[in-house]
Amino acid sequence: MTAPERDTIAAIATPPGKGGVGIVRISGSDLGPILGALLGRPPRPRHAEFRRFRDAAGRTIDRGIVLYFPAPSSFTGENVLELHGHGGPVVLDILLRRALELGCRLARPGEFSERAYLNGKLDLAQAEAIADLIDSSTEEAARSAQRSLQGEFSAHIHHLQERLVRLRTHVEATIDFSGEDIDLLENAALGHEIGGLLDELDTIDTKAHQGALLREGFTAVIAGRPNAGKSSLLNALSGRDLAIVTEIPGTTRDLLRESLQLGGLPLHVVDTAGLRDSEDPIEREGIRRARDALANADCILLVSDARHAEASDALLADLPETIPLIRIFNKIDLTGVPASLTIDRETTVVHLSARTGEGIDLLRQEIIRRAGYEKGTEGVFSARRRHLDAIQRARAALANAHLYLHTKTAELLAEELHTAQKALGEITGEFTNEDLLSRIFSSFCIGK
Repeated sequence: MTAPERDTIAAIATPPGKGGVGIVRISGSDLGPILGALLGRPPRPRHAEFRRFRDAAGRTIDRGIVLYFPAPSSFTGENVLELHGHGGPVVLDILLRRALELGCRLARPGEFSERAYLNGKLDLAQAEAIADLIDSSTEEAARSAQRSLQGEFSAHIHHLQERLVRLRTHVEATIDFSGEDIDLLENAALGHEIGGLLDELDTIDTKAHQGALLREGFTAVIAGRPNAGKSSLLNALSGRDLAIVTEIPGTTRDLLRESLQLGGLPLHVVDTAGLRDSEDPIEREGIRRARDALANADCILLVSDARHAEASDALLADLPETIPLIRIFNKIDLTGVPASLTIDRETTVVHLSARTGEGIDLLRQEIIRRAGYEKGTEGVFSARRRHLDAIQRARAALANAHLYLHTKTAELLAEELHTAQKALGEITGEFTNEDLLSRIFSSFCIGK
C-alpha cells in the first residue's frame, strides 16, 4: 500500500447539469497559495463564510459559501477546501479551471475517497459503502450502505480477526513449546472456539448476501414463444406501458430493460424477443441477444399462453439448467382458470393474466422468495461480491483448521488460521494490492 500522492487535486463534486448550487472540492497538503489567490485571505476553519471567488486579474468569478477543513480533521485527512457557488456548468468550469491554474491537478474518479482510505480516515469497506450509498436504488439499499459507512460491517470483521489472533497465539504456542510436553491442542475449548467462529461467519455471510442483493439487485429475464404475453408481463410488473403490445408475433426485436423494486428489493426485468426459428436477420439477432441475457439471468420467467401450454415445453431443453426457472401460464382471463401458485421441489408454476393483473402479486412474491430477499432483516450491511468471496475463503480455511485440530497437526492448523485472517483482512483493506484499489476507486464518480 503506497502513501497518498502529495499533489493537490480538484474536481467538481456535484452532478453534471444545472442546479441551484454547485461545489468544487480541493484537497492537498498545502492550500495556502490557493486560498490567498482565490479568496484573498484564508477562511476560518470549519466555519461557513460567504466569499468572493476571484480570477487571476482579481475579477469576480462567482460568490458563494466557502468551507475549509485543515488536516487532519477532514474527509481526506488532508487540507480540504469546498467552494459552494451557483450550479451552472459554465461557472463551475471557470472555477475549476482557476483551481487548475493555481497548481491543482484534476482528480481521478474516486480519488478523494482513495486518499481518505490511504490516510486512515476510512477502511476499504467504508470507502466502498460511499459509492454504494450514492448508487443505492431503494431505501433499504441506502440504509444498508449507511450501516457499512458507519463501520458496522468493519466492526464485525475486526471482531472476527481479534478472535483469530487469539487462536493463532494459542496454537503457535504449541509449536514453539513442542519440546516442553505442552499439548494445547488437547484443549476442547479450542475446537469450541473454531466452531463459534464458523457460526459467526455464517451469520455475517447471511447479512452480507442480503446486502449484496440490495446493492446489485436481482435480474429476471422474460422468455417464451412469440405472442405468449411477455411484453404484457413486463408492463404488468412495472405498472407502466413500457413495451409495445400487439397481436403481431415478433414485435419485440431487442432487449427491453426496466428497473423497479419489489418490497425494497431492486429488480431488473429484461423482456426479450420471442424464441423461435426465423429467417429474418433482425429477429435472429434479437433471439441471439435473448439467449445471452438468459445465460446471465438470476431467474428465468418462462411465459406460455395458457391455452397452448405445451407450446413452450420444447424450450425447456434450451434454457440454462443452472438458473432458477419460474413457469408462467398467461392469459387465464381467456380460459377461466383461477390465478394460482404451485411449487413442486424447485419447479414453480404461476397461472396469471398480465392483461387483468390477476395473479401478478403471486408472481411478485415468488420472485422475492427466489431471490432469497428478506425484508427488514436486522443489521444488514452493504456488501460486494469480493466481500462474499473473502468470507467464503475464510470459512473454508476455518473448516480446514477444524479438521487439522482433530488430527493434531499444529503447523497446518496455524497456517489455515492465518489464511482465514488474511481473507477477512482483504475486506477492510488490511491485506490488498494496488490493482484492487485501482479497480475499486475507478468505479467511483469524479469528485468523490
